[in-house]
Amino acid sequence: MSQRSFLTRALWFVFVGWWLTPILVNVAWLLGLTVVFLPISVKLINLVPTALTLATPRWTIDPETDDGRGQHSLAVRTLYFVLVGWWLAFLWANLANFFAITIVGLPLAIWMLHRLPFVLSLYRFHG
Repeated sequence: MSQRSFLTRALWFVFVGWWLTPILVNVAWLLGLTVVFLPISVKLINLVPTALTLATPRWTIDPETDDGRGQHSLAVRTLYFVLVGWWLAFLWANLANFFAITIVGLPLAIWMLHRLPFVLSLYRFHG
């Protein structure tokens, strides 16, 4: 997938991203409260940076160059998610959404929302 221009991403944020992201985050969080819809919830959380600024989806990273080093084990990530991640990600995302509606807080909001998948499940993205 090719990189989008700064102007395209900025226009997306101004007209769509700022209102779409809070909806996506809260729908994902509600779905995550159920075991059945948890996989969909995680996929939606991983789409937050794309919904916000059209950032390239993380799963398009080349698996040949992403060897997973430095990743926590699945057991650790699952335990973290169950005990901490599900509620911390909700608070983190909604605080970031608040910052996103202010000019001063916008850079912090973008930084926070791009790290939301890590806050949710300790998954480190490479690339």
